[in-house]
This record gives sequence, structure tokens and C-alpha cells, in this order.
Amino acid sequence: MTSRRLEPGESLRVRVGRMLSLAIISGELAPGTLLTVPRTAEQFAVSATPVREAMLDLEKRGFVETVRNKGFRVTAVSDALLHDIVEIRLLLEPPAMARLAGEFPADRLADFRAQADAIVAGARSGDLPSYLLADQRFHLELTALLGNEVLVETIADLRERTRLVGLVSMVESSRLHLSADEHHHLLDHLAEGDADAAETLMRQHIRHAIGWWAGRAEEPKPR
Repeated sequence: MTSRRLEPGESLRVRVGRMLSLAIISGELAPGTLLTVPRTAEQFAVSATPVREAMLDLEKRGFVETVRNKGFRVTAVSDALLHDIVEIRLLLEPPAMARLAGEFPADRLADFRAQADAIVAGARSGDLPSYLLADQRFHLELTALLGNEVLVETIADLRERTRLVGLVSMVESSRLHLSADEHHHLLDHLAEGDADAAETLMRQHIRHAIGWWAGRAEEPKPR
């Protein structure tokens, strides 16, 4: 895992947990990887206490499991569970974008363009934590425009449970760039009020989780 110094703001426990979860979700920390508290604390340049607390939080969320007298091991998500998560996301997110296309606020377009630019920048630099954080913010803030907090919370939980173990291998390919560019295409459809196109693109985007992002071959769809 890439060593990263932590910036002030959130508690160290929360920030360490966030960075570890992003590394696990992206596949930078592969299933089966053994994490020790002392080594992880050294990588983040913090004391052992917030790291241990963060690990216990991640264990409750199913990201890691305790290995007695050794540390914590990154858990795996089965293909069956991943498909179930993606199936639920397909039931929620594409229809939400179709609905949003009919009421997208034009005065927010520039803001979302900037967020999409941040996603593209993360993809081109290979900075997966920045890519994932920008991606999460983009999609959740778009969904929030519909005014349904339960929907936002549900999608946020499902997205956090979606492992993208093939993401690391995409850094050196054009696939990550293509996926990043889809955020601008989605904004095009929303700004044009094209509900069908927005829904179709969102379905394609989510299916990357069981295609490219899972390390599997996938044919890019024509625009």
C-alpha cells in the first residue's frame, strides 16, 4: 500500500479507516493481504492506537478479519455477493439518473463538471484514492439532488461494499480513462434532459464492477 501522510481535519481513526478502505475497495490491498498495526502505523506516520481502532471498525464492516497474534487479513467478496450488490445498484441508480434528467438544475452543471474533471485527473495520474473519493462524491451528490436521503444512504452503502479488485491493473490501460470520461457523458445526458441515454449509460457504468473493475474482459459500448 502506498504510504500517505494524513492531513488535519477528521480524526486519525476515521482518516486511517478511510484510506485503508479505499485501498481495499480498489484492490491495492488484495484479498488475503495481512496488515499489521505497527507497519500500518509507520506507513501513515501515526501512533498504533488510531490504526488499531480503524482496523476494528473495518472488521465490523467486513473489510478485514482478525488473525490471532499476527494482525488483520483483508477479506474477499465472493463473485455471487458482488453480482448481488451490482444487481441492487442497477435497480436503484440508473432509474434515479433517468428521473434526474428531467429536473437537473442547470446552475449546478459547472460544479459537477469540475467534479468530473477531478475524476478524470485521478484516473490519468493513477491516484486511485483520489479517483474513488471524487467518484463517490460525484455520484452521491447527483443522487442527492433528488431529495431522497434514504436513497443516498443506501447507494453509499452499496458502493462501499462493491470491491473493485481489478482497478489497480487498469491504471496503465485506457480502460480507466474511458470509465472516467463516462462521468462527463452522463452530465451531457442530464443537461440535455435525455432520460433514456442517462439511464443506459449509468447501467453500463455500474456493470464495470463485474467487468473491467473486477479484472474481466469487457467490450466498450458505442456512444
